[in-house]
Amino acid sequence: MLDPKIYDRLLSEAQATSGPLHAAIAAIGPIAVAPPVHGSVAERLFVEIVNQQLSTKAAFAIWSRIEAAAQAQGASPRDLFVPGFETVLRGCGVSANKVRALHAVREAEARGLLGADLGLLPHAERAAVLCGIRGVGPWTADMVGIFHFLDPDIWPAGDIAAVGVLRKLTGRDDTSAVAARFAPYRSILARYLWRSRDAAAPAVEAA
Repeated sequence: MLDPKIYDRLLSEAQATSGPLHAAIAAIGPIAVAPPVHGSVAERLFVEIVNQQLSTKAAFAIWSRIEAAAQAQGASPRDLFVPGFETVLRGCGVSANKVRALHAVREAEARGLLGADLGLLPHAERAAVLCGIRGVGPWTADMVGIFHFLDPDIWPAGDIAAVGVLRKLTGRDDTSAVAARFAPYRSILARYLWRSRDAAAPAVEAA
């Protein structure tokens, strides 16, 4: 569960910033920051690349096809992300550009660029390494920092949802400046904004 001191700091800063923002964080309450769900940076990047610019439903469908294709060959998904399986991946719905990006992640991993020492770097330096890989941009680097390395102070300025919710709750367009007030816990602020969006999303009725 989130450290009470961090939660109190977020509430205090939100109260001084915007009533609606304070109400949103208070309504959610202290959150739990889940540990990374992937065993390595490469595994996280594989998923992020496949998911890029897709709806959650479409991304899940494509990844499920990749898993099925790998299982049919007695392999894991990562075993398909090397030259020779382009047709298989394209058949799963992976674009040609994303296939090349998946290859690039495997190559970066083989060159030792995605080892545990990556987590010791400041986010800016880590992002520079990640963005040097084909298909990996600032948004993906931010997601890796927040959800894989659990960096508490990343503001994902390229994330439409986080920026949009903060703008809505504060009435301000200078969202990076607003988020700066929450340093060194801007990643935690972003998590609250995502949860606020999810809580406000209309429920989907079962067919």
